[in-house]
Amino acid sequence: MSHTSTASVSRTERLPLSGLLALAMTGFIAILSETLPAGLLDQIADGMQISQAMAGQWVTAYALGSLLTAIPLVTLTQGWSRRRALLLAIIGFVLFNGLTAVSPSNGLTLVLRFFTGAAAGLTWGLIAGHARRMVPAALQGRAMAVAMLGQPIALSLGLPIATWLGAGLGWRATFAVVTLVAVLLVAWVLRAVPDYPGQASGKRPAAWQVLRTPGVALVLLVILAWVLAHNVLYTYIVPLLAGAGMAAEIGQVLMLFGLAALAGIALVGLLVDRYLRMLVLLSLAGFALATWLLGQASPWAMYLSVMLWGLTYGGAPTLLQTACADAAGEGGDVAQSMLVTVWNSAIALGGIVGGLLLAGVGVGAFGAVVLGLIVVAWGVAWAALDLTGNPPLSSDLLTHTTPPT
Repeated sequence: MSHTSTASVSRTERLPLSGLLALAMTGFIAILSETLPAGLLDQIADGMQISQAMAGQWVTAYALGSLLTAIPLVTLTQGWSRRRALLLAIIGFVLFNGLTAVSPSNGLTLVLRFFTGAAAGLTWGLIAGHARRMVPAALQGRAMAVAMLGQPIALSLGLPIATWLGAGLGWRATFAVVTLVAVLLVAWVLRAVPDYPGQASGKRPAAWQVLRTPGVALVLLVILAWVLAHNVLYTYIVPLLAGAGMAAEIGQVLMLFGLAALAGIALVGLLVDRYLRMLVLLSLAGFALATWLLGQASPWAMYLSVMLWGLTYGGAPTLLQTACADAAGEGGDVAQSMLVTVWNSAIALGGIVGGLLLAGVGVGAFGAVVLGLIVVAWGVAWAALDLTGNPPLSSDLLTHTTPPT
């Protein structure tokens, strides 16, 4: 499927799957680039002659790159053609992952990881907006669901495959393979992803203006509470499993979570264009039930909990990015960069909060804290209708009408 390179590309009533899957592959590369050191920790530590704790900082440096640069990079590239900005991000993966594969020192690698994270920050600020531009308003939610497939696939399948490659080829060769995939992705994007013009200089909203847009701050608050709650549990899933006598079953549990998340994405993709707010509320309620089941500390409850948790969290990126884009209007790309910043902050806070709880009172306290965060997220989502007037989480309780673009 080919497209012209201008904004005059007509948007059909069918999903442009090739282009949307290219966006999904971009997200896949971003997530795989982030998590790859976790699956290659022993090899990296031995090969670079550093501790495993220091090797783990490769993930931290990446997260900092996304956290600190997403808003500035997306703001600076608002005037660029959209595909040009997307290609800049992908070329960042090619360059910095490629240099990581041959880096001679840990210090240099940490710098490279920071800039790889910056490429990811730009990526996540662009994917949602680009997917929405490729389709009519009535299909925007489904388009985003397809474009977001890369994240759960990378977590559930990409990392295990990359870890397997690392065992056979070594960590440097694995980074080289990821680099090669990113090179091929450049060609795919050029062929299948249409281009759109950037915003004219007089129409580029500043970040503070976007943040003050009715509904944007509310969506960001829902994101902070929801993603923080998720990461408190996900980061410390091993001690949670150990409490149920299932520490040796981490692989099966994570695979179940990934598969359930894919099912959640499919379900959200079918319904998000009509029932956005209801899906947000139901997903949070399901997450609350999953959290309660985790506290039962039995294998059957744990598996049921993880399945429900994955099902309700898998569609969260699509739901929250749709709500954020709807609320922000013309400032959608800047709002997405704020989403990236809040999301990565919640991931970091999840590790900190969970670590403090684990060291202080143990895993038994996780449930109450997570349920409290879910209540906050659910309450804000429910109240959004009354607080915004033109709410990001739907025009009424059950239906959602996507505004025209």
